[in-house]
Amino acid sequence: MGLIEQSMIPLNKAIEAMKLDPGAAAIIAVPEKTTEVHIPVKMDNGKVQVFTGYRCQHSTIMGPAKGGVRYHTAVNMDEVKTLAFWMTCKCAVAGLPYGGGKGGIIVDVTKLSERELEALTRGYIDKIAGVIGEKKDIPAPDMNTNAKIMGWMMDEYSKITGQYEPGFITGKDISVGGSLGRAAATGRGVVTAALEALKVKGMKVKGATAAVQGFGNVGSWTAKLAFDEGMKIVAISDVFGAVFNKKGIDPYKLAEYTATSKGHSVVGYPDADPIDKELVLEQKVDVLFPCAMENQITKANAKKIKATIICEGANGPTTPEADEILDKKGIFVVPDILANGGGVTVSYFEWVQNLYRFYWSEEEVKNRQIDMMVKAFKEVHDLTLEYKVSMRVAAYIAALKRLAVAMKFRGMY
Repeated sequence: MGLIEQSMIPLNKAIEAMKLDPGAAAIIAVPEKTTEVHIPVKMDNGKVQVFTGYRCQHSTIMGPAKGGVRYHTAVNMDEVKTLAFWMTCKCAVAGLPYGGGKGGIIVDVTKLSERELEALTRGYIDKIAGVIGEKKDIPAPDMNTNAKIMGWMMDEYSKITGQYEPGFITGKDISVGGSLGRAAATGRGVVTAALEALKVKGMKVKGATAAVQGFGNVGSWTAKLAFDEGMKIVAISDVFGAVFNKKGIDPYKLAEYTATSKGHSVVGYPDADPIDKELVLEQKVDVLFPCAMENQITKANAKKIKATIICEGANGPTTPEADEILDKKGIFVVPDILANGGGVTVSYFEWVQNLYRFYWSEEEVKNRQIDMMVKAFKEVHDLTLEYKVSMRVAAYIAALKRLAVAMKFRGMY
């Protein structure tokens, strides 16, 4: 089953539960626009290599499309379409005036020099410039892209338009219009959702145990901020391996270690024991944070999950088959389109600051983000009680309600 088919399962459950108008359901089921481009890059060896890139605008019903750009060998149009759909729902759940977008390039960034990477990035923007912009579609970082790459994109787009265009893209460095608090934003949102889930379950935060799958930007900040709240992180993994300490792992010290370790990996961390990376998902903990990639919790391992709460930092980490198993086990799942919405929420704040050329303090950004995410969590949880559905289906109901009202008033059905 492909990602698109997987994403439709909870959507269709939400449509059925809320009895959504068929016209509205038909509109939201497909993307508005998809673009495929081919980017020639003169490599350091003098040869020309052509890379394939994509951009999808799933929806502009609520506002301009919004979504990251990932650089990865597994990028394909189906993945980009699905991620753009999730962004539409994520923005609607959070109450942001955005639709969903996503982009990507098929590339192994480890095989490019910095010059080649910059040339590829600028070439991508040259090819998609006609379909993006601060009032049309606003890119952001995703897998294997970062503030430096966003800066190149912003610079190239500014050259094309002939004026400084910081609002065309988010996730930038502070020096070129980035927002304070952006780096930690997705992790802060995941932890905010976990704290609300612990309240719902009547569990204490201080001393609550947790395991974190993934130690990239989202996973590392999730671990750090959960640790700051008094949670005990007993297991952390990355693509190379995992570490475990029943007394707890200090993620700040682990981050210091990974900054200089081979492959920037958690492997070999001296203050914890090595374990198989798959076992991180199976730890008996209060909260499990899957913050790596799609399809990590599956039919094959869902029965082994022992967490009380799963709070999804990654996009689509749980398959529909696994969802059914987790639901039967009574595990409280905070879905990705609610839990990891902190990144796009602060991206929205960055965009607003860029448009006004007026910038906020980090404390103001943090407080605004937490307020919006607590409100979104409460709304989704209330819908679980009203419709007697899971948090995942309730999150889609929350998104569809906003989208349906906007479509109706725009005369789309």
